[in-house]
Amino acid sequence: MFMVAAGFGLSQLLVTQLIGPRKRTATKLMPYECGKDPVGSARDKFSIKFYIVAVVFLLFDIEVLFIIPFAVAFKSLLADEAISGVAFGTIAFIEILVFLATLVIGYIYVWKKGVFDWGVQARAEAREEAKLAAKRRRELAATGVKLAA
Repeated sequence: MFMVAAGFGLSQLLVTQLIGPRKRTATKLMPYECGKDPVGSARDKFSIKFYIVAVVFLLFDIEVLFIIPFAVAFKSLLADEAISGVAFGTIAFIEILVFLATLVIGYIYVWKKGVFDWGVQARAEAREEAKLAAKRRRELAATGVKLAA
């Protein structure tokens, strides 16, 4: 089965290379940045809030991955509890409540820390970053360096 999947993938790559268009323009060779032209260096510094929000998103996304199998198995745990008399469903329910309580406490913690606060300070930081980028562009334009825009 692996060979079939690998063969299919390789055949698609080969066919694309053989019959695909080959017009290489400067626009097509530019890196794609969410619909915007890339300006500046890839080494620019970003606010740490971007990274913190991404990590919090991943944590809560993984939480869903743990809750979905639990929800699927919970009904059968209740049925097993009725048959055997052992409190499988009740124990599992308490465990998932502890899991959710831990996540809610973590969410409240990051909220109180201001991770989700994109207020005046964040706007001021963004303005300063934009000013520095514009200043760098003017300096490069004055020295005669052509920007990819």
